[in-house]
Amino acid sequence: MQDDPITLEIIQNSLQAAADEMFAAMRKTAMSSIIYEVLDMGTGITDAEGRIASSGAGIPAFVGVLDKSVQFILSKHNDIRPGDVFITNDPWHGGVTHLNDLVLAMPVFSGGQLIAWTANIAHNSDVGGMAPGSLSGEATEIFQEGLRLPAVKLIREGETDQAVMDIITCNSRMPDFLLGDVWAAIASVRIGAKRLEELAEKYSVATFAAAMDSFMAFGEKTAKAELAKLPKGTFELSEEQDDGRTYNVKITITDDDMVVDLRDNPDQDPACTNTSRDGTIVCAQMVFKSVTDPDTPANDGSFRPLKVLTREGSIFHAQEPAAIGFYFETEVRVYDLIWRCLAPHVPERLPAGHFSSICGTFVGGIHPDTGRQYTIIEPQIGGWGAWEGRDGNPCIFSGFHGETYNTPAEISEARNGLFVDRMELNTQPGGEGQWNGGRGLVLEYRIRTESGFLTAGYTRAKIKPWSLEGGEEGSGNYVEVIKPEGTETYTFVSGLDVTTDDVIRVVTSSGAGYGDPRNRDKLAVEADIKNGFITAARASEIHGA
Repeated sequence: MQDDPITLEIIQNSLQAAADEMFAAMRKTAMSSIIYEVLDMGTGITDAEGRIASSGAGIPAFVGVLDKSVQFILSKHNDIRPGDVFITNDPWHGGVTHLNDLVLAMPVFSGGQLIAWTANIAHNSDVGGMAPGSLSGEATEIFQEGLRLPAVKLIREGETDQAVMDIITCNSRMPDFLLGDVWAAIASVRIGAKRLEELAEKYSVATFAAAMDSFMAFGEKTAKAELAKLPKGTFELSEEQDDGRTYNVKITITDDDMVVDLRDNPDQDPACTNTSRDGTIVCAQMVFKSVTDPDTPANDGSFRPLKVLTREGSIFHAQEPAAIGFYFETEVRVYDLIWRCLAPHVPERLPAGHFSSICGTFVGGIHPDTGRQYTIIEPQIGGWGAWEGRDGNPCIFSGFHGETYNTPAEISEARNGLFVDRMELNTQPGGEGQWNGGRGLVLEYRIRTESGFLTAGYTRAKIKPWSLEGGEEGSGNYVEVIKPEGTETYTFVSGLDVTTDDVIRVVTSSGAGYGDPRNRDKLAVEADIKNGFITAARASEIHGA
C-alpha cells in the first residue's frame, strides 16, 4: 500500500480533514472572541521530525510557526511519551512570535512509535506583563511582556501538571478566559491525535509515513516547477519606513531556488517592534507560496527551494532578551517589502500595495456591568491594492493576517465595556487608478467605563500603500481619540487613558491604485461618485472626468 497513489492521496486528504477538525474544535470551545470570532489562530500536523505535513485554516503567518515550535520541543526533550502535551510561547524557545501566542503541541504514537505531532497556536488575551493585554509600546525587554513558557510539559501522560497550569493562570489578569482558551487548545490537539492514530492503525505506520513523505516531495516538485516560470535574476528594493529607517531586501531567483537576503537592515530595536529569525522566515514563506503555488496546501516540501539570509542582532533577527510584543508590525513590513520588490516582475500574482498593517487595537478597563477586567483585542481590516483589470478588495485583513474576520459589533458590545457607534467604508481620497484600490474602514468605539486604556500599533501611516503603473497611493492608517477637549491622532500609543464617552476612531487605508486614473472608464467613475467612494470634484481632479 505504500506505493499506491490512491491510498496515499486518501491519507493526505485525511490529514487535511484532521487539521480542519482541530481548527473547528478550538474555535467552538474557546472563551475569547479574538479566537472564536477573529480566528487569530492556526492548527497543523507535522511528521515525527517536526516537518509541517498539513495545516488548517486561520492566519497564514501561523502555518510556518508550528513546525518550528515542534522542532524546538524535539531538540529540548528526550522523554516524550503518549498523552504528553507541551506548551511554549517564547520566541527564543520555540514560540516564534510573541508571548500572547500560546503554542500547544502533542506527540502522536502508534504501536509505541512516535509518528506525528498535532499542534495549534492562538493569541491569548492576557499572559501577564507590565500592561493589560500584555502588550505595551513602552516595553524594552521581553521580561516586561508577560509570562515566558520555554517549551514545557503541561500534561504528562494524560495528567495535567496543575502547578504549571496555576502558574499560567496566576499571571493573567483574565485567568478564566485564559484557562478556557488553553483547554480549547488541548481539546484541539487531542482530537487531532485521535484521528491520526486511527489513520495509522487503518493503513499501517509505514504507509502513514510514506504518505507524508510523498506529499512533501510533491510540494517540493510543484514549487520548483513554478519557480522555473518566474523571471530570473537579482531584484533589490530599499524602502523608507514610517519611523525614518530604511529596510532593504535583495531577492535572487534561479531555476532551483529563491534566496531572500535581509542582512543589510537596521540593528534590533531598543523597544518592542523586533522579530525573531523564525518569524522573518515565515514572512518569506508566505510570499514564496503566493508566487509559486498558492492553490495547494502548504507543507515542508513547499518551502525547500526557499533560502532566507538574516543578520543576528538586526531587527529581523533579534537577540534575547529583546522586547518583541509588536513583532507583527515589523513582520508585515518584511512581508510587504518582499511583495513590493517582486510585484513589478510578477504582476499576474501580486497586486499593488494594500493597507499592510495589522493595525492592532487594544482597548480595556473594568467592565461597568460585571466589574471584571476586559480587553478587546482587534486587528483591523483595510483595503487591498488593485490589479490590472480589477479593483482591489475593500475591508479585508492584510495578506499577513489572512483568512480571518473582524469581530461583529454585537459581540464587541456584549463582551466588552464599550459601544460600537460606527463601522463603514473609508471614503477619504487615495487609491485612485485605472483600477481603484479597495476601501479601508472607519470604526468608532465609544467607551463606557470611567477608567479605560488604549494601546495601538499601526504602520503604513506616513509611507502609504504603494501604487503600480501610475496609480495613486493609498490613504494611510491611523487612530484618533476624540475627547471633549479635542482630538488627537496616533499611530503608536501605549496605555492612553480613556474614559466614559471618549471615542476611539480607527481609520484604515485604502489599497493603492493600478494604472493612470485618467484611463478609468467613464461609467466606472460615475459609479464611484454615485456610491460615495469619491466626490465629483475629486473625480474631476484625479480622473479628468
